[in-house]
Amino acid sequence: MAVFERLTRLKSTSRFLRYTTSLCPAHPCTATARIQQRRVHGGGSETPSAAPPRRPFSQVTPADLDFFTRLLPGRTITDPDVLESSNVDWLKSVKGSSEVLLRPKTTEEVSQILRYCNEWNLAVSPQGGNTGLVGGSVPVFDEIILSTALMNQVLTFDSISGILTCQAGCVLENLSQYLEERDFIMPLDLGAKGSCHIGGNVSTNAGGLRLLRYGSLRGTVLGLEVVLADGRVLDCLSTLRKDNTGYDLKQLFIGSEGTLGVVTAVSILCPRKPKSVNVAFLGCSSFENLLETFQICRGMLGEILSAFEFLDASCMSLLEEHLKLTNPITESPFYIVIETAGSTPAHDEEKLHNFLDTVMASALVIDGTVATEETKIKALWSMRERVTEALRHDGYTYKYDVSLPVEKIYDLVTDMRKRLGYRAKSVVGYGHVGDGNLHLNITSPMKDPALLAAIEPYVYEWTSGCQGSVSAEHGLGLKKRNYIYYSKSPEAVTLMGDIKAMLDPKGILNPYKTLPDSVR
Repeated sequence: MAVFERLTRLKSTSRFLRYTTSLCPAHPCTATARIQQRRVHGGGSETPSAAPPRRPFSQVTPADLDFFTRLLPGRTITDPDVLESSNVDWLKSVKGSSEVLLRPKTTEEVSQILRYCNEWNLAVSPQGGNTGLVGGSVPVFDEIILSTALMNQVLTFDSISGILTCQAGCVLENLSQYLEERDFIMPLDLGAKGSCHIGGNVSTNAGGLRLLRYGSLRGTVLGLEVVLADGRVLDCLSTLRKDNTGYDLKQLFIGSEGTLGVVTAVSILCPRKPKSVNVAFLGCSSFENLLETFQICRGMLGEILSAFEFLDASCMSLLEEHLKLTNPITESPFYIVIETAGSTPAHDEEKLHNFLDTVMASALVIDGTVATEETKIKALWSMRERVTEALRHDGYTYKYDVSLPVEKIYDLVTDMRKRLGYRAKSVVGYGHVGDGNLHLNITSPMKDPALLAAIEPYVYEWTSGCQGSVSAEHGLGLKKRNYIYYSKSPEAVTLMGDIKAMLDPKGILNPYKTLPDSVR
């Protein structure tokens, strides 16, 4: 297949998807019932996403600093200029006031830190690459920041089984490079791969661009080493594919956002590096056509399909305006990024050609281009991966990461545009079609409480009405903690609270995050 080959343009005769302004027309009665049952519990906060009152944790004293300095000489940071970046989240929407940043290198050091903090009632904010989008990776008040940045060593790699064991502070992109040199790859890929840590990925159960092919971290993570709130080290760092002895405790910590324990090491199953990779960037005239293309794609590409992503025309406009990227195809209402990964180039190219012929001939796709060279592949992927960066240049961003039935994904974007009208600068949608994950982003020139009130809780009511989840892959953190009842029953949330109380009875680990202010 020619590098960056241009597909033949065909005139599209497809109908545009008819949108509806109702909450979720397929389930109107169910939606009402669920919303009535799962109202937000803000626990007295100004708004459900705002910070609650500070809990009665101790404040750091000179004696505490003396202990930390002796334990971590040169790695106990109190310089306000250095602390500044660790106190603010990536979106610059949440800012803490921590005066201490600790940088352990070993699990034993983490254990001693938490044992001391638990004894003296000092709250701790675990932090990896600080790329989170829900305020879960920074302190809310003056919690001690425990950074895993120096816990960045690969411990072992088994080239027969493909199992990697590493410390939690390893940067995802560095792990990917390490593995590619050995003919393997990481099972997850994220836009933030240059900064995010594998421990943070696990703690938030990050999804990313390869979930369609390799599944979630709940399946690929084989073992964890975790330090509990009282300093005990839980060694579940198994490298076995099968272990059916008792409860699978590691699952408690995957996605718990550092509220139950601090992940210090991970063992993860890594697939072989594909010998043949192709990326197609396609344009569709409607979301209905995009969904039909997805169905055909799964059937025709089968085992080589690695990713199926989408972005709308508004995303493309932001990429062009703020990042000066060039649209490689004809302007379209919707764009698709498809990646195939296999072991036989000729076989993969034939399957991809047949698929493209089918969707072009049926006018489901109106234009497209294909890349097989690494530089061209990266150029096409940047049209999807850099949307978040473009949004930062567009103004203050309200970000929502929801799971919905695939056929409903874009209805939420359309309904939100109609609801907000001129009050929002931009309302855009992009995400992972293969797993029903929409990233809804709304921008305004500056932080706007009135706009936020129009968005929330409507966006969560809408999602709940469609039997969706208010957090698909970003977690709940500070911002979404009080919206958990839109996706989980009171019984489930109460049980979560019981687990938290058992593992962290003083509540020192990442307080004010994940669980609601008042558990029913």
